[in-house]
Amino acid sequence: MERESEQLPRDQPTDTVELKEPRNQVFSMVSGIARSTLQMYRLKPASHWLLLVLFGGLMLTAFPVSSLLSRLYYNNGGQSKWILSWAAVAGWPLTAILLIPTYIFTKSRPTPLSLKLAAWYILLGFLSAVDNLMYAWAYAYLPASTASLLAASSLIFSALFGYLLVKNKINLSCVNAIVVITTGVVIIALDSKSDRYPGITDKQYILGFVWDILGSALHGLIFALSELVFIKILGRRSFHVVLEQQVMVSFAAFIFTSIGMLINDDFTGMKVEARSFKHGEVAYALVIAWSAVTFQLGVLGGTGVLFLASTVLAGVLNAVRVPITSIAAVIWFHDPMSGFKILSLVVTVWGFGSYIVGYSSSNKAS
Repeated sequence: MERESEQLPRDQPTDTVELKEPRNQVFSMVSGIARSTLQMYRLKPASHWLLLVLFGGLMLTAFPVSSLLSRLYYNNGGQSKWILSWAAVAGWPLTAILLIPTYIFTKSRPTPLSLKLAAWYILLGFLSAVDNLMYAWAYAYLPASTASLLAASSLIFSALFGYLLVKNKINLSCVNAIVVITTGVVIIALDSKSDRYPGITDKQYILGFVWDILGSALHGLIFALSELVFIKILGRRSFHVVLEQQVMVSFAAFIFTSIGMLINDDFTGMKVEARSFKHGEVAYALVIAWSAVTFQLGVLGGTGVLFLASTVLAGVLNAVRVPITSIAAVIWFHDPMSGFKILSLVVTVWGFGSYIVGYSSSNKAS
């Protein structure tokens, strides 16, 4: 008995140490992330992080507003997919105006426009015009919350095209995120019966679903090709280069979309739509104008993040706007939010988290 009583005090500290081990591991993990984040912060000047926050903020605010305005256009009587896609690139002069003070304050000169660089701008402009048209078709038949959730698949394509074209790394966390986000898309497909506006047929819903996925794939390709242009052709990295690329790509997309508008006689159709718009011609003009402004600000933010960081971070922020848009659409348009859609939203956010953790881990290892 005496020996047993002597052993009891010796056994208790062992259990206490075992209980504290998980806590110590969590604390060490958090401390490691904090140290690596602080170290990464010190590697760049404060102006770099200020611009990154500014561009990231533009992506997370302008893109959701642009998506909601697209749905507002259709809800109030708008019908033309070409007009909506044209509005997305009609704001290209806004970025061009920003170039003038940028040249003055940074004492820089315009980048020489070689034949090769011009060809890349034309290609990216054409792809952007097609991408905008695909999303215009998607928003015509899908609720804004559903369309934004499906657009989360752009993260998958950003990772894949970034790996194939720019040689960005794909780790296990990235693969897990791809599988999880794909699962979220499948969940929405299973809930198609309870997630549509009145008057939308099965064929139209499927068409909107397909165009949204294809648009997301093309969006991911555009991100990867844009980074490739920065790495392989432009070489130098400065703020005015970002603006130049945005102006040239948007201008090329504007030309292609304007040709489509002329062929479809939609410039005349704008006057007809304005007269029949639910809240009048002024409201119609405001929706088109703000669609142009917000989309350009969103794309400028995406290009800036891609320039300052990588395709990966641009893809992550592009996907993070999904829950913002979904929640805003439920509040503003009273979009149906079934259990399946909530589950898809949770699963998608989980995929984002996995992707971000994997990207942070790979940066830390490198």
